[in-house]
Amino acid sequence: MRNSILVGVAAMMGLVASAAGAAQLTVTSYDMPNGDGQASGGTYNYWDGAYTGAGSHTTDGAALSGGLGKLTDGVISTQPWYLVSNVAGTGDYVGWLLDPTPNPTVTFHFAGSQMINDVRVQLDNTGVGGVYAPGAIFIDGVNESFTPPALGSVGVVDISGLNFTGATHTVQFFQQASTWTFVSEVSFFGAPGGVPEPGAWTLMLVGFGLIGYTLRGFAASNRRLEAMSEPDA
Repeated sequence: MRNSILVGVAAMMGLVASAAGAAQLTVTSYDMPNGDGQASGGTYNYWDGAYTGAGSHTTDGAALSGGLGKLTDGVISTQPWYLVSNVAGTGDYVGWLLDPTPNPTVTFHFAGSQMINDVRVQLDNTGVGGVYAPGAIFIDGVNESFTPPALGSVGVVDISGLNFTGATHTVQFFQQASTWTFVSEVSFFGAPGGVPEPGAWTLMLVGFGLIGYTLRGFAASNRRLEAMSEPDA
């Protein structure tokens, strides 16, 4: 019976986590080093050319802060970097070269504390021009395992089961040796304000009701067993 209760609790919590992780969260701004480009040996410029915050978005590796741009514009590129890049730096991707911009960190800001369950990153892993998926991705300083897009393709990396809370979250890309990292979009999913959604609350209430019912049955069963084990007068 005790095992049944534990299984019920685990199942209920899993359902709650699933329901709470369904909402896409809104990024209010992000800070990062600008992408690199021709000054670093690139064919084009892979800047965050439409960035709205402070800093030079036409300078390789320049510190950008307080704005929004390509990484949160909703454009999840389905094409390789060489088909959607340009000299103006307004193409689909932000691209960083290991030298001069090693292991770039992007700091994302939200309106109040958020519960982050799932981060999705669109990457280019074509291998063309030295562009590969990063060797590691750290989220809030934690090295998260992921499956990169197949070599020769682009795709979305889905990192789930995070359960991080806070108003600021970081994503850091660790490049492989002497390579470029190209990112088109970073999306966050979880519970706005760190509070489960109404559907999650419903599941919680149902779950607690089932647990209470099971506990009452367990107590009644114990009482019957105790009565049966008492010696006859």
